Amino acid sequence: MVDLAKSYSQRKYALSLIDLVYSLALILIFLGSGLSLSLESWLNHINLAHYLRPALFLLIVCLLYYLLSLPLNFYASFILEHRFNLTKQRVSAWWMDQLKGAVLAYIILLILVLSFYWILGNFSQWWLVASVCWIFFSVVLAKLTPVLIIPLFFKYKKIEDEILRKRIFDLAAKMKIKLLDVFEIDFSKKTLKANAAFTGLGKSKRVLLADTLKDKYTSEEIEVILAHEFAHYRFGHMLKLIIVNSLVTLGLFYLIFKTSHYALAVFKLNSLTHLSSLPLVFLYFILFGVIMQPLEALVSRCFERQADSLALKVTANKEAFISVMEKLASQNLADRKPYPLIKFFFFTHPPIDERINLAKNK
Repeated sequence: MVDLAKSYSQRKYALSLIDLVYSLALILIFLGSGLSLSLESWLNHINLAHYLRPALFLLIVCLLYYLLSLPLNFYASFILEHRFNLTKQRVSAWWMDQLKGAVLAYIILLILVLSFYWILGNFSQWWLVASVCWIFFSVVLAKLTPVLIIPLFFKYKKIEDEILRKRIFDLAAKMKIKLLDVFEIDFSKKTLKANAAFTGLGKSKRVLLADTLKDKYTSEEIEVILAHEFAHYRFGHMLKLIIVNSLVTLGLFYLIFKTSHYALAVFKLNSLTHLSSLPLVFLYFILFGVIMQPLEALVSRCFERQADSLALKVTANKEAFISVMEKLASQNLADRKPYPLIKFFFFTHPPIDERINLAKNK
């Protein structure tokens, strides 16, 4: 099982790097070949309302990127998962998820792009206004995710096991957390991996238990998992991550503000306000994301260790915690002991073996 998990993980790491390089290459080709300028010129010459041009430009760019990335996407999210027996999802269901995901991503991107261009044309310090708007949008999206977005991909219902439900509510009360309710989601239709989440903001806070977890883990193990999730709330990790992501967003937009004229000259683009410069903005996002990823992963790992420690303290059940880690490692084919460089770039959680050692030393 260890060799299988290592093989699966190595393929996932390789695919992530290939996807990154491939995405950068596509954007650079699109900008360097003049295709971006040609597309903008064509849109300017057709009889189309001014406000519809960004929508059509974005649609064409997204479609091109999706089609060119489809083979890699299909292999990574469908073929590989089946090869390692991590899903039983049919190809028709995979295509339906792709369609829903693409439409949703386009709508979100369109809102962000339209707001970006409007701010760009109306504020001299546009980088600050754009940052504030994007941060606000991300918070709203986090609140809406459990209510509007998750139901698009999963069916969920209130958990029927009243004993487990009461146990979860008692744990929440013990950790001074108010829950809307506890829900079970049909994870097994898409993946055989296990997961649980404490999601939502304000009155939308709820526990989501994957059926792949609820049906295979004991009540004590589920309690440990949710104690970990509740610990994130007790430590204010969500707010802290919002602050970190907000600072990253501010840094990114300020970097674009200060350096975009140099980048525009490299690709012979006239202005950031022109549609042909939109792929350049995407390029900034990808490169800045790569630079910031190790730092964000480090912060996340620190938060996860804190949550593990509090979960162990609250439940006083290190045996259940260790059992959970062993089961998750096996069920999700987790890389228990990655190479330091892999951990540095990819791991938002401490590796399984580190988490087990933490519990043993408590």
